[in-house]
Amino acid sequence: MSQFFEIHPDNPQLRLIKQAAQIINAGGIVALPTDSCYALVCQLDNKDAVERVRRIRGVDDKHHLTLLCRDLSEIAQYAKVDNRQYRLLKAATPGPYTFILEATKEVPRRLSHPSRKTIGLRVPENRIAHALLEELRQPLLGTTLILPDQKEPLTNADDIRERLEKQIELVIDSGACSLEPTTVIDLSNDDEPLLLRQGRGDAAAFGF
Repeated sequence: MSQFFEIHPDNPQLRLIKQAAQIINAGGIVALPTDSCYALVCQLDNKDAVERVRRIRGVDDKHHLTLLCRDLSEIAQYAKVDNRQYRLLKAATPGPYTFILEATKEVPRRLSHPSRKTIGLRVPENRIAHALLEELRQPLLGTTLILPDQKEPLTNADDIRERLEKQIELVIDSGACSLEPTTVIDLSNDDEPLLLRQGRGDAAAFGF
């Protein structure tokens, strides 16, 4: 049975943030509101939790999972970023964008794309997500909360609890959440950026 925390969107209660971090550190999966829509998140290096996230989403190892990072310097630990890529990232973070970049050796091989060695990364502009990342002092591994039988993401905390209460450890409710997932932009090649998914983030900033 999953726990259910009501956390203030602008002034997250530190007590509840600490409890959520403990749940994640113990191998739990959390439904987390972000600046786009809800995400399923877990500890980066917990293999069992990562596999559970993939099963809930119904995706295989070719589906890019995303590292939710505190800032650009943390992104640079887990992805190879040149000057051109850095300028693009700086202009759009924090915000509702996911970037595909070449993974560094800091990323476990089982988490990067098996043939391309790439990983999705983002810096969310959401106070609850940021507070949790600060408490953990490391990225979270996440994916948009779209279930296999759905085309749209789940956005209501009560609905998420009803659907997933036996599969995840915590649902965080902070009120209304966006209906749109992140905009996904591939920056992993030497050519121009490639738009993989138009979401909440404005792709015009990247010339699309």
